[in-house]
Amino acid sequence: MRMLVLGGAVSGRGAVRLAERLGYEVAVYDRDPAALADLSNLPTFDSEWRPEWLSGIDVVVTSPGIPEHSAPITSALSAGVTVWGELEFAARHLSAPIVAITGTNGKTTVTTLVADMLNASGLQATAAGNIGTALADIVGSTPDVIVVEASSFQLRFIDSFTPDLAVLLNIAPDHLDWHQTFDNYRQAKANIVRNVGPEVPLVFDVDDSEASLVAGRSRARLVPVSGKARTDGGWGVEGGRLLLNGLDLSLDEVPVGDPSFLLDLAAAGAAALLAGANTAAVRDVITAFEPVRHRRTIVGTWRDVMWIDDSKATNPHSALAAVAAYPSVVLIAGGRNKALDLAPIVRHPNVRSVVAIGEAADEIIGAALHIPSVRASSMSEAVAVAASMAGSGDAVLLAPGCASFDMFDSYAHRGEVFRQAVLELEEGE
Repeated sequence: MRMLVLGGAVSGRGAVRLAERLGYEVAVYDRDPAALADLSNLPTFDSEWRPEWLSGIDVVVTSPGIPEHSAPITSALSAGVTVWGELEFAARHLSAPIVAITGTNGKTTVTTLVADMLNASGLQATAAGNIGTALADIVGSTPDVIVVEASSFQLRFIDSFTPDLAVLLNIAPDHLDWHQTFDNYRQAKANIVRNVGPEVPLVFDVDDSEASLVAGRSRARLVPVSGKARTDGGWGVEGGRLLLNGLDLSLDEVPVGDPSFLLDLAAAGAAALLAGANTAAVRDVITAFEPVRHRRTIVGTWRDVMWIDDSKATNPHSALAAVAAYPSVVLIAGGRNKALDLAPIVRHPNVRSVVAIGEAADEIIGAALHIPSVRASSMSEAVAVAASMAGSGDAVLLAPGCASFDMFDSYAHRGEVFRQAVLELEEGE
């Protein structure tokens, strides 16, 4: 087997390691020569793409950082070369049951919760995929269950990938710079159930119209969940309680009340119970729940103004959920737009003023029609301006609605810079 791996980062390196272990002839392409610097034992290609590099290649394994409309992928498809994502390649060599989780928002939280619930039940569960560990690096280990966070990028190029249990949280426009159209993005997400039959449970958010549409078209066994109101035959919130399969928990025992987080807990609990977790472990994990860092993390409260880091809100759908959770918001938003409409974020009635940052600052300010809006050139300046705008009872919320890569290394880096700027401003005073 002769394989060309596209991308020299986490996913690509995982694919390379697995291919070498399997005895394949493997070459690697990355436009950035620095990404290939320590791969001198392998054929490597860098700079602008050249279609002749496909000569003799049986399969191309692509990384999430390579858009589906990029030259390497389009030329491979045109040449009739099979293209897989690393998810597809790795899954072909795994025997443990796979719980696959996708959604525009919430998938990292739910992946973490499901793995924690299974481990607390005495099973050996490993979280992998978009959460940080390449699925290919799990091959050869012997967990009881593999919990996979699957992004749209990873699901775009599957063939036989079939999870034993699937979770579809929501689908809203995101990554249109990568997929080009919402239809393409939706179809990539829907691929999580492309190959499943009626024996495979699909846990899905019944309140999300797009997730419900995909679920209704699938052959999976449907398990609807809700963070607002439980439906007949489903699980979720009802009458001040969180009801799951065999678990009845008062919302007074749940440390969050936001419907989006309640949905995450309901989806995770339902999935974990179906995958073999016990109710006591699920209860314990739910009652100890804390949001993933940079996901509505409270930095602190000073002079009755709460400062909140939701740097992980990298698209409008996620930012809107954050804005809706606080009645009076001074919003810090902007960054690198992913070809999405940012106007709904700043026009939400809870937003009373906005500080715009990054490449999308002009777009943010242009959309803020009837509220004060200010551009800031740095996060420190944005925090200082937000402090001057905020009054008693306000929440200063970093919910950018955009990617971070115009100013920061990642959403986590952006959140840490925000946190540090807030602490320097408030604790310094």
